[in-house]
Amino acid sequence: MPTPLLWFLLALFCGSLPISVWLPRLFARQDTRAFGDGNPGATNAFRAGGPLVGLAALLLDVSKAAAPVGWAYFNMGYRGWPMILIATAPVLGHAFSPFLRFQGGKALAVAFGTWIGLTLWKLSLPALFLVLIWRRIIDVDGWAVMLALVTLLVIILLWLPEPLFIAVWAGQVLILGWKHRDDLRQKPHLRPWLARGNR
Repeated sequence: MPTPLLWFLLALFCGSLPISVWLPRLFARQDTRAFGDGNPGATNAFRAGGPLVGLAALLLDVSKAAAPVGWAYFNMGYRGWPMILIATAPVLGHAFSPFLRFQGGKALAVAFGTWIGLTLWKLSLPALFLVLIWRRIIDVDGWAVMLALVTLLVIILLWLPEPLFIAVWAGQVLILGWKHRDDLRQKPHLRPWLARGNR
């Protein structure tokens, strides 16, 4: 039976695989980091490789967290600190991938995959809708992500107040906050359609 340390290393390795860089390079001979904001993530994979390559990159980025986390949680029965570390590992690996000289992506899709692995749809769907809603309201992506995470904490506390989920959430706040730090230095504003409605 694999130890928690081996599961942590496996989850870290899965998360570190720069799929959103590899797929556009393989199928479109494009470097994801040459598009948009230069982030090696799924959004720029769509720009670099087109919709099919981008969709494949997105689904694989989600799966590389959902698969090891879900297996460790549901099949191996890990809980407590071992599961906190295992659930944080894919996000950490993606954000600081050794395959990209520790300059990884912003880890939003991987964080979403982690919630699938831990709760199936219970927290993953709210997390997805919250990001979409806040991005529709706020014009700075980093602030939209942080506000979505704050709102997700409220849902966790009211619906699934398990210490494990709260600890995983805290780890994601730290990692995603760091990866979005440039955005967080900007002042957020309401989207124009909302600003016009407040006049």
